[in-house]
Amino acid sequence: MTGSPHSKGRGQLYWFIARHYLGAGRGRGLLSLITWIALGGVTVGVTALVIVIAVMTGMQEDLQGKILESTAHVRILEAGTSLRLNNWEQVVEDVLEVEGVVGAAPWVLSSVSVVRSGTESFYPQSASLFGVQLDTTQTPPTDMERRIMEGAASLESVDSDLPPLLMGRLLADRMQLFVGDTVVVASFENLSANVMGGLAPTLRRFQVTGTFETGMYDYDLQNVYTTLAHAQDLVGIDDPSVAGGIGVRTVDPSRATEIAGAIQDRLGFPYYVESWEVTNRALFSALKLEKIAMGLILFLIVLVAAFNIVSTLVMVVADRTREIGILKAMGMTRAGILRVFVLQGAWIGVMGTALGTVLGVALAFILGRYELIKIPPDVYFVDHLPVSLQLDDVGKIVVASIVVAFLATIYPAIQASRLEPVDAIRHD
Repeated sequence: MTGSPHSKGRGQLYWFIARHYLGAGRGRGLLSLITWIALGGVTVGVTALVIVIAVMTGMQEDLQGKILESTAHVRILEAGTSLRLNNWEQVVEDVLEVEGVVGAAPWVLSSVSVVRSGTESFYPQSASLFGVQLDTTQTPPTDMERRIMEGAASLESVDSDLPPLLMGRLLADRMQLFVGDTVVVASFENLSANVMGGLAPTLRRFQVTGTFETGMYDYDLQNVYTTLAHAQDLVGIDDPSVAGGIGVRTVDPSRATEIAGAIQDRLGFPYYVESWEVTNRALFSALKLEKIAMGLILFLIVLVAAFNIVSTLVMVVADRTREIGILKAMGMTRAGILRVFVLQGAWIGVMGTALGTVLGVALAFILGRYELIKIPPDVYFVDHLPVSLQLDDVGKIVVASIVVAFLATIYPAIQASRLEPVDAIRHD
């Protein structure tokens, strides 16, 4: 049901007066300038909020993607001093029956030292050695293992019978290693007594079969991969049914913690299950806190713009006092005067928010599309400023900005509506 023509006419009258008061008018250039300053403040505040929140969201998503490329959604370990998981075949069968699990495979993880073979200098590099199962019939638990199975990253020996080793690009560059070079890998998990009665690490020669790059600085500098059998041999696991743990891929990474709970209930003791969210909780909690803090800090710009709206309307009331008195003498009610000044502030808030949103979305798109801002990857884990625009984030910013602008109109609008006609007309 539409409003009556009389109510529509009054609404048009209120908007006409509000628009007139927003304009400069003859001899009132300063007032118009203040109006545009208030509008610009809202625009700048909303633009800054949209860009910063998009960057913080992009940082979270980019970091999450890089972590999940080399990390299983869920990790299964067995309690005990040996840090080993026995009878992994049966555990994998049980895990695959849990709803939400799409893949599971064993792994061996060991901290090792890598030394270049055939050089006089002895300068080891620390690394994290992953032993992975190359079973093409199963869904791999990580994207890195999928790349290995599909041949994008090679774990096939080139021209020797040496075990294969796939290295992160940064580690290979630091050690000046190329495909076909040989290295010595030392594991301190499998110590043996030497002729002097001391303990010595287990040494094995490997051949570099390729390099990989994830974009995650720590992974590209630390991670190396070999087959499960060769990793078991290096760390002293004689039984092929024993592994370091089991990696699980879920149907949705965001449901990893929920599915990890279901796996824990199915397996029970002595197994314990961790999702990638729990493992990296400290990192993502810090990012979330930083996003909230940055949002609150930049929201102060919008609040400052709201004070500009208040000061603008207060000056309008002071400048138009006589006109307000004439309007009330002609029969305009307090509610009508109130509505006129609310419309002024709302116009500034809505227009500033709209301009700021369009400008912020455009700048965020350009930053994300062309990767214009480069950052040091050894500090921030990524090599460029990531940007991700989320509809709910933009919506929250728009709503908050308009609400603040509306609240800023209340005080000056009430003050204008309380003016008495006689006193207002006499105002000089």
